[in-house]
Amino acid sequence: MIKRREFAKLSALAAATAAAQQRAFGAAPTAATSDIQWDKAPCRFCGTGCHVRVGVKDGRVVAIEGDQLAEVNKGLLCVKGYHVGLALYGKDRLTQPLLRRNGVLEPISWEEAIETISQRVLAAPDKFAIYGSGQWTIPEGYAANKFIKGGLSSNHIDPNARLCMASAVTGFLSVYGVDEPSGCYDDLDKCDVLILWGNNMAEMHPVLFSRFIDRRTRGEKVTLIDLGTRRTRTTEFADHYLEFRPHSDLAIMNGIAHLLITNGTYDAKFVERFCNFRKAPKDPAATPTAPLLGDVMNFDEYKAALEPYTPEYVEKLSGVPAEKIRMLADLFGKKDIRITSTWCMGFNQHSRGTNANRLCHGIHLLSGHYGKPGDAPTSLTGQPSACGTAREVGTMCHFLPGGRLILNPEHRKETEAIWNVPEGRINAKIGHHTVLMWEKFCTPADKGGDISTLWVQVTNPGQSLPNLHKLFKAKAGQPDKFLIVSDVYHTATTELADLVLPSAMWVEKNGMYGNSERRTQQWFRMVKPPGDARDDCWQMLAVARRLHDLGHPGMKDKDGKFLFTFKNDKGEEVPVWDWPRYYDINVDKALFEEYRAFSRYKHKDMAPYDEYVKARGLRWPVVQQADGSWRETKFRFSEFDDSYVKKGAEIQFYHSVTKDDKALIWFAPAEKAAEEPDAEFPFWLCTGRVLEHWHTGSMTRRIPQLHAAMPHAYVEMHPDDAREHGFANGESILIKTRRGELKLPVWIDGRGHPPRGSLFIPFFDERLLCNDLTLGEVDPISKEPDYKKCAATVLRAPL
Repeated sequence: MIKRREFAKLSALAAATAAAQQRAFGAAPTAATSDIQWDKAPCRFCGTGCHVRVGVKDGRVVAIEGDQLAEVNKGLLCVKGYHVGLALYGKDRLTQPLLRRNGVLEPISWEEAIETISQRVLAAPDKFAIYGSGQWTIPEGYAANKFIKGGLSSNHIDPNARLCMASAVTGFLSVYGVDEPSGCYDDLDKCDVLILWGNNMAEMHPVLFSRFIDRRTRGEKVTLIDLGTRRTRTTEFADHYLEFRPHSDLAIMNGIAHLLITNGTYDAKFVERFCNFRKAPKDPAATPTAPLLGDVMNFDEYKAALEPYTPEYVEKLSGVPAEKIRMLADLFGKKDIRITSTWCMGFNQHSRGTNANRLCHGIHLLSGHYGKPGDAPTSLTGQPSACGTAREVGTMCHFLPGGRLILNPEHRKETEAIWNVPEGRINAKIGHHTVLMWEKFCTPADKGGDISTLWVQVTNPGQSLPNLHKLFKAKAGQPDKFLIVSDVYHTATTELADLVLPSAMWVEKNGMYGNSERRTQQWFRMVKPPGDARDDCWQMLAVARRLHDLGHPGMKDKDGKFLFTFKNDKGEEVPVWDWPRYYDINVDKALFEEYRAFSRYKHKDMAPYDEYVKARGLRWPVVQQADGSWRETKFRFSEFDDSYVKKGAEIQFYHSVTKDDKALIWFAPAEKAAEEPDAEFPFWLCTGRVLEHWHTGSMTRRIPQLHAAMPHAYVEMHPDDAREHGFANGESILIKTRRGELKLPVWIDGRGHPPRGSLFIPFFDERLLCNDLTLGEVDPISKEPDYKKCAATVLRAPL
């Protein structure tokens, strides 16, 4: 049962949230306020995918409430969700295009802005790149992908999902042969044990956390296990807290697997029927696909590889007591309970993130805690459409839509056929991933910097990239480099932008997102954007059309028609590149229906657009039934729910890497971190988020209530470390790494509690850029950087 003190804390938070909502939007709507027009939309912030009801009056969002018809959140929102409408109305919204002349951003027309971009692309299409995000809507990401891969014959496009979800992608692909979780949020309602692997769910995914924790208030006996490198608000609710040494999570998972085999408690029948074994290839560079295929190993070889990972050895590596490792193994060894694992950036932003993901899947497969409601390993995302837009649409430099690969000739041919472009139009060479893209952009051309023009949409790399001095700030002073930024506010990125484009945001445009549980969600435009702000999708289409008119051959299909041709119900072409005509038709619907043709290859089947209009999201694969209705899939690969599983198969991994309907259980050794504390830099430094702010805070910091609740960044420090250095609570101190330094107030015994020798800094504050300090070492397979571990020191700040 939840403790009374804990319940009081939650009640106080709920009351404060309700009061904050009332201050933001006024009293709750009643029948007397029937002149407010209501419609549905997913929240603009995290990847949970909560649905909100948006109230509009006189062309302005005036009310927000949780959507009680939505399965995800059932009427509940977090403090950010209740204030999401105010994100539209910061006083400094961008309302007109701005071009930098003589060091100053000056207003220009849209015509000049589109011409400027088009001429830059036309001059050097192979040196042009697009950097988007999991905040792109599905149609926006699809248009960008088609524009650069099907139009410019380039693969220099990547999303900021590379910084947060790439290791989850490579983990899923190398285990099951297809990306994204097989379970869903329903597992939180059915599991007996929830294990959080370095995931502060209470603050980062509070609605999902409450979905699980509220079961205790109903008298259900559920167990929460929190594994982390610092105590958080999540820890307060945990039955077991296991604090581990940074980067030692692989050792812990190997220790669990070792005991499952040694004790004979693994599910031998499940493993024999549904699993194969793999280890990292001896020569990862042998072929581009080698890291995902691995080298074959049998069960005996797998068992032998795990033999060193006794509980005592794992304790030595991780700091987690041996009896706690045994406790975890005993739980996984029980067949009469159901276990759900969740993780987020702790696994993913990890220089061995792919292996961390693989090993977590492996424990579930080895123990048979898989394929039943409540038995699932599930990654959680941080952005509203990191799944739907970045992963499913394939806006990454090595993907094509629907899970296809640039390196696969048949996939390129299929994509060219759907796009009706000449064979060979799609470039067979993988483009630059995020870190490499920015490194090349910030490197002078005569030293190998082969990206000269970079267009950023719906993200803030000037704050979110690691090692900012190298990957962003080095752009300054290079006149041949041209940075374009489409955004709603000035950000750390616009500080170095040469062209800034004002964008429409959220319900100022039509949209679709795909959340963490494979749920695709739709909404319509409800209010118009301010000034001359325009949709990101329109911006891309307008540039494509201008390139077409300037004679770029890639902007025509093989029939000589414009690559992005849209027609109305009468079959008449609509010039959507002309802004006054953009909403003459539903461009989102047209793009989505085209994208649907890609979705069946990896059984990520999408329903027709109009089905999403009627629903609060549908989880793919969405399969048409005999009566013509469309049915979503909650539990993939399980016969009882997934219509693609053969009758009698029980479990079928139908996209198996080994082509035999079996998943892969991987062995990966524990390894040292890329940078560890030493005499010069004796502290571990970790970065992350806070409850009140979303990612870089460019929206939430403009919401007065959220800004007042958490106005600036800080550094958490253990009281004994602070005492040893003579630091008082609230005192500004200097944090230094090998890449930079930052002055921050120290917070002792605050919201989080790091152990001795450890520091934590949130990254939401653009005035205090913690990524000036971070390492940026990437996972060799996913190319995702590690933000969670580097070496630091602390000093008294100069006056």
